[in-house]
Amino acid sequence: MYQVTFSEQAMHELNRLDKLAQLDAIEPISGLRPADLAHPREPLGHFRRGAKAFFRLRAGEWRFYFEALGETLHVNYILHKNSLEDFLLRNKLPVSEQQLVEQHSQFWKYLESLTKK
Repeated sequence: MYQVTFSEQAMHELNRLDKLAQLDAIEPISGLRPADLAHPREPLGHFRRGAKAFFRLRAGEWRFYFEALGETLHVNYILHKNSLEDFLLRNKLPVSEQQLVEQHSQFWKYLESLTKK
């Protein structure tokens, strides 16, 4: 068993869910074993972004992007499956953490308000 830690962004996404939904969302990542990471198969994937090795775990409506750091799985991002952020990370397009922050819903609401005028 691994210890699972969460970045600020990941905790923010989890806190938006009710308690039962949180438990359902984190169940798949909390049950991962070293053998799963050694030979990833759906719903688990593996990719590299620069010097870092990331795993992607599909869990219902959510996508967990995390790193294996010894006995710890550090979840960098939790993204909704139909979001632009998930698309960018899934397709390994260059994206920085700052760019992910800019994709916050307030940013998109602002852009939508410009088209309604």
